[in-house]
Amino acid sequence: MSMQIGNTTFESAEDFPSSVPIFPLSGALLLPKGQMPLNIFEPRYLAMVDAAMAGNRLIGMIQPSLDQDSDSPNALCASGCLGRIVAWSESGDGRYLITLMGVARFQLEQELTTMTPYRQARISVLPFMGDIDGEVAELEVDRDELLATFRDYLDANDMEADWDSINEASTESLVNALSMMSPYGPAEKQALLEAPDLKTRAETLIAITEMELARGDDGTSPLQ
Repeated sequence: MSMQIGNTTFESAEDFPSSVPIFPLSGALLLPKGQMPLNIFEPRYLAMVDAAMAGNRLIGMIQPSLDQDSDSPNALCASGCLGRIVAWSESGDGRYLITLMGVARFQLEQELTTMTPYRQARISVLPFMGDIDGEVAELEVDRDELLATFRDYLDANDMEADWDSINEASTESLVNALSMMSPYGPAEKQALLEAPDLKTRAETLIAITEMELARGDDGTSPLQ
């Protein structure tokens, strides 16, 4: 099996670099085949995008460590997700507007000491090859329960959704898109990222949402 992202096909671990520029961003969740728009304005990240565009267009999205007691203020989470730049434009005022499409999750092996203004790390996609080899197991996901929970979330926040598009979306796209757009904090986003398979990710998303809705029923603020 393989995954087509933009003009590039990924079929095996050999198709991935052993090191990539990394973009630490708290609360940001990129998942395979998901799209993340980014507004790049810091000089170090403008340089990162320039380097990626001149090379394989891959950037590693990762969250800062969730361990508040960590000795290193720059510590990172143990895993993230590779994204390929599939859209790029200049704003005219010094910014880049890019879109990353998720390719595969990665395990952080070692941050590298480099002369570049942006951070780089050695990574491995081997623990997550299921992201590209077709082992998605969509049929194992309780799609009806997921949609019912999503509808409860919308009702609690007086929101509407394009149900025609939702009903036409594949289960994989639906689970990953809802996970990425969910309004939860860094710990919840990391749990969704690290879910071993699509079924577990859907169950995790449902559980988190139900807990938040229950808090709203207790008189506290519902999801915002």
